[in-house]
Amino acid sequence: MKTKGIVPMNTLEIISMPFTHSSANALYGKPYSDFPVVYFLNNNSMVYIGETAAVRNRMKNHLKNPERKSLDKMTVIFHEKFNRSATYNIETKLINYFLADERYKLQNKSQTADSVSHNYYNKPFYNEKLFNKLWDQLKEKNYVTHSREVIENKDIFKLSPFKELSMEQIELKERIIDVCEKHIKDEVPFVFLVKGEAGTGKSVVLSAVFNRIQELAKEKSSALHDTNNFLLVNHSEMLKTYQKIARKVKALKKNNFDKPTSFINKRKKTNQKADIVFVDEAHLLLTKADSFNNFKENNHLEEIIKNSKIVILVFDDKQVLKMKSYWDINKLMNLVDSKHSEEYVLTNQFRMHASYEMISWIDHFVEKKILPVPKKETFDFQIFDSAAKMYRKICEKNNRFGLARMVSTFDYVHKKDGQTYYIKEDQLKLPWNTTMGDSTWAEREATISEVGSIYTIQGFDLNYVGVILGPSVTYDYENDQLKIITGNYKDTEAFKGKDEFDDPEFIKETIILNSINVLLKRGIKGLYIFASDPALRAHLIKLYETRTDAYGRMRVAEDKSDYH
Repeated sequence: MKTKGIVPMNTLEIISMPFTHSSANALYGKPYSDFPVVYFLNNNSMVYIGETAAVRNRMKNHLKNPERKSLDKMTVIFHEKFNRSATYNIETKLINYFLADERYKLQNKSQTADSVSHNYYNKPFYNEKLFNKLWDQLKEKNYVTHSREVIENKDIFKLSPFKELSMEQIELKERIIDVCEKHIKDEVPFVFLVKGEAGTGKSVVLSAVFNRIQELAKEKSSALHDTNNFLLVNHSEMLKTYQKIARKVKALKKNNFDKPTSFINKRKKTNQKADIVFVDEAHLLLTKADSFNNFKENNHLEEIIKNSKIVILVFDDKQVLKMKSYWDINKLMNLVDSKHSEEYVLTNQFRMHASYEMISWIDHFVEKKILPVPKKETFDFQIFDSAAKMYRKICEKNNRFGLARMVSTFDYVHKKDGQTYYIKEDQLKLPWNTTMGDSTWAEREATISEVGSIYTIQGFDLNYVGVILGPSVTYDYENDQLKIITGNYKDTEAFKGKDEFDDPEFIKETIILNSINVLLKRGIKGLYIFASDPALRAHLIKLYETRTDAYGRMRVAEDKSDYH
């Protein structure tokens, strides 16, 4: 007996054959010949993924394409309940999963997967049940290498330039392309500023639009044809992910991606301007000379603007973590000509599957305000009285979901001398802040036995994050709020250059609060907290144990305008 509204799962067909003219002709008269299907063409190293409602004609067109001629196998995916919305959806997902599977290099251009995330009839069935079954079958048949669970936890998957975008993100992507086409021949550099807090999808848009710009650079009819463009990020772990994507995407090359200092020094040697320069995590740009990083000028951004025709900046002043890269909006705008700039603000939170109340709780916390803890919450939020207990819980979540990790504020000694340093809290002792290897920190399975820092995790997602608030984060009884003890913060690099500020103590405190903000907003499914300070730990546990549905509704209503 079939349940009403449920499509039988055994109607999914995966049909493979050689990619030849005779195979294309043999498609005539098949049940799926004039029906929506998804397909992929591949050889041992390359793949092209598409969808069509006229598969025979589409294959004949592909056979005329010089690039497709290198492919020798054709696989058609058919389901009796397919419709065009479903095949567009599944095509886009396959492109992203194939990219992160890393077996093949993609021949796809971004416009073949450039779709806005939207709903359609019975989408959960196609997007989840059917796709999951499809990918599992592809793995069983050895078309692909990795399971869905492994792929979904990869940074290359989360930062894919082929991701479905929201309407807000699509609007931003199109606006950036318009700006580049309009200002590419200007005499004065043009700056486009993208602002947004942690988790608003800034890097996803940047990845997508940079890939499209690089495609347009190869199109003779484009205003951007033959432009020399770069994406910069002053974050070693993030740079690894971008370079991994470049190895698997047709339009990108590894040397398209660089660190700011390296980019600036190369420009000075060649005395040649770049055309369009994207800067991810621009809040990490240096604002003073730094011999350690071989940067001898006054300001990263100033030099990037001098050496570029158009600069696209992604910026969040709540993620500034060092005095030598201390930015506020005034310092930023002093370097940007208001007549030759534009700004766009991303507002929607995509990372954390949490309610408005939960995100508001975190936002208030990093402003030193400790609100009542929300009770009704699908997001898994817990306060722990023991770091060891929290670690055991993180291990459980990692075994079940993967990508669950421990992180901490920089309140523990760490030196760049090749030695292993440890975090020690009650029964817990784990190595911390390691950055070895080509893989990003969180993707290395061994790091479940370590503790990460802001420098290993900034910009990346975790499924569950266990945050140790170290000795710099304490409780102020008198004012019922956080008290930051800057002297306990062990990131010596963060406070270098403090004498150049009128109020260095305020800047120090801001940097520590920013680091807490970065750590607390890493988890997609859940956030666990342990406070080293006994007073803060006791207060948080009390609030957690007496959490209320009301959640201080009066305070939330009063603060709503500030939150936005």
